[in-house]
Amino acid sequence: MKAKNILTICAMSIGIFLCMLDTTVMNVALPAIQSSLNAQLNRLSWALNIYTILFASLTIPLGKIAEHFGINRTYIIGLVVFICSSTISASAHNLNMLIGGRALQSIGAALVFPLSMTIGGCLTQFLSWRWIFIINIPLSIISVIICLFNLELHEVKQKASIDFIGSLLSMITLFTLTLGLVQGRTWGWHSLIIDTLFIASGISLILFIICEQKSVHPMVPLELFKNREFTGSAITIVLSNLFLVAVTVVLPTYFVKIQGKTELTAALLITPITGMIFIFSPLAAIIIDRLGARMVIATGFILMTTSFILFATINMQNSMLVIITCLILGTGYGIIAGPITVLAASDFKGSLLNASQSVAGVLRQIGISLAIAIYVTGLYGNLVTAKNNSTRYIKEEVATLNIPKSKKNVVIQKAINSLSGNSTSTPKIHFSQAERESIIQENYNKVIKKQSGVVSETAKQQIYIQVESKVDLKLKTINQNINAKITKIKSFAINEYDKAFTKLYSYSIVFVLLSTFTCLLFPRKKAKA
Repeated sequence: MKAKNILTICAMSIGIFLCMLDTTVMNVALPAIQSSLNAQLNRLSWALNIYTILFASLTIPLGKIAEHFGINRTYIIGLVVFICSSTISASAHNLNMLIGGRALQSIGAALVFPLSMTIGGCLTQFLSWRWIFIINIPLSIISVIICLFNLELHEVKQKASIDFIGSLLSMITLFTLTLGLVQGRTWGWHSLIIDTLFIASGISLILFIICEQKSVHPMVPLELFKNREFTGSAITIVLSNLFLVAVTVVLPTYFVKIQGKTELTAALLITPITGMIFIFSPLAAIIIDRLGARMVIATGFILMTTSFILFATINMQNSMLVIITCLILGTGYGIIAGPITVLAASDFKGSLLNASQSVAGVLRQIGISLAIAIYVTGLYGNLVTAKNNSTRYIKEEVATLNIPKSKKNVVIQKAINSLSGNSTSTPKIHFSQAERESIIQENYNKVIKKQSGVVSETAKQQIYIQVESKVDLKLKTINQNINAKITKIKSFAINEYDKAFTKLYSYSIVFVLLSTFTCLLFPRKKAKA
């Protein structure tokens, strides 16, 4: 292979890597960004969702525009847009600026096309969350320089007209669908706006299909779906990405927010997923001819099912078990991802080949959108249940303490605040020095009143010392009782919050297992003559 071709492949790989990096890196960086910009998580999620929504909406139309105006030129423009948007995101001093930068990034990504994922935690831990965007800039510049010197910029442009109606309808369909999916939890699944979005998506999809059937130069050639392997690949792409992102979008938040781990540790714990994908994607693509698509796809989903069973049952505090489970998940997805890229291309050539890859890219984003909609919604629902159960338990346990009602209310409020992450630590001593002295004085006055006759100063001092000793002993006992209750409450709360995560995977096992049957959509392996 010529050096020029190798450099071109490297340039394309950098662009592809960066686009997908920014699709997933936000998952690990969200806790750090939330603290830095002082933003609520439901608003901060827009920085993640806007990328997914616009990418899914724009990939196919921009891919067609690239064919019309020149793929090489458009690719370079996409990288330049990515550089500018990364600069905006890295320098964002408020949430709106970050969301704007991410929206612009999605346009660049839709031009360059995503295929990979990895490394945000290390950057976030040692430098700053801003470096997940800063790192894009020098790498993108390198890619642009390589492209300028190695790509033919005076390429022959396709003269076919652009299907503007199809483009508009596809954008409306995908925009309304993904927006409805990612915002369903926040706006309410049965709210008027969500119902309207899904109805609009359905209507625009029907109109899109009608339009594409009649179009001479369709945005998405419907004949793609006449191919059995492509149809099977389309369904498999959505499902495999759904169950992959179900883990990668949830676990970093769980490790950082619930287990109190650093962003780096969270990233390292899920890194085995990425490693196995990189190892097994090319291997599975090679062995597909020997084993057949059915065997390979079925094996991948069985491994993913195994990982979900483990996530639902293992002790998530055990890092080694978590890493092993992530290795299994990454292996399963990698076994699917490699062949599915080949199978989606099938025997297509020319414009059909380009269209098949654009559609595959959109389907990946739909899988991601579904994962965010289903698992983030499920997670928030489970967390609300966990908090309610923990709050009820706190009140029940504190009610049994033999302390004043006012002090009970203080203990209850501190315990509830700790559930929301508003308290970093729980004090071991629950009475201030002023409270202690007030209790001593109150008990001392009661004893003095009971004394008959005049009490000497020496006697008063002895009485005060005795009262002080009794009060300190009583307060020590009360503190021990409160701390014992707090330990019990923490254990209960941790268990409840753990279940909030593990339930997601427990409920998903049957669906991942059923996905194994997508292998039947592919033709049987042909026997050798």
